[in-house]
Parts: sequence; structure tokens; C-alpha cells
Amino acid sequence: MNKVISLFLKNGICLVISIIFSFCISIKQSDALTHEWIGVPKSEYGEQMWDRKSIRRNEDGSVRVLSKFIPKTKTEITQDILYTMDINCFEKSFRDVDVSTNEMVSNFNDFADWQDPNEDELILGVIGQVCRVEK
Repeated sequence: MNKVISLFLKNGICLVISIIFSFCISIKQSDALTHEWIGVPKSEYGEQMWDRKSIRRNEDGSVRVLSKFIPKTKTEITQDILYTMDINCFEKSFRDVDVSTNEMVSNFNDFADWQDPNEDELILGVIGQVCRVEK
């Protein structure tokens, strides 16, 4: 009788853990799919958008935002690219802390170097709009 109860408890605990894990994954996926994309003026290479709902203030005062680049011409090689960017509104600089083609897969690098946008119209557009919203 004790073996039956023990087996029931083990299976019950595994079932509860599986349900909780599945629930957490579905919450992350549904949360990740709700965006409010804002476009910046297009360039000859494509368009850049940023997600108003993703804006977060970092401890160092910079702003973190999810953006995506949509190339003018799409192939299997050139597809939408998702960037998680940190933006320094005072210096008008940025760093890409994550770059991927799949929102569910991320590999954050909080040690990425800060960069000057080098007159890139799309990046300057994102910086300008995000910094205006964040004021």
C-alpha cells in the first residue's frame, strides 16, 4: 500500500511541475508576442521598427529596447533581424546586446561595446524616437 501511495505522490508531483512549467512557457510566449511596433523612416536597405512596450531603463541610465530590421529584399539568408539595443540618449550611442532571427532564442551580451551610429539613418531614427518617448 505504501508503494502505491509513494508512486502516486511522485507522479502527482511530476504532473504539477510539468503543468507549472508549461504554464510559464506559454506566458513567456504570449507576452513576447504582444508588441507595439513603431517605424522609423525607411532607408534604401529596408526599415527599422522598435517596440514601445519593450522600453526599460537600465541601472546605468541607458534605455533598453527591442527593435527589428526588415530588409528591403527578403530571402532565406536575409530575413527580419531582432535587436535588443541599449541606447545612451545623452551621447546618442548604442550597443546591440542581443541579435537574433527568433524572439524565443536569445543570447544577451551585456558587455557589448558602445557604438556611434555613423550616420545610419535607421539607427539614428530609433535613437531619436526612443529617447523622445523616454524623457
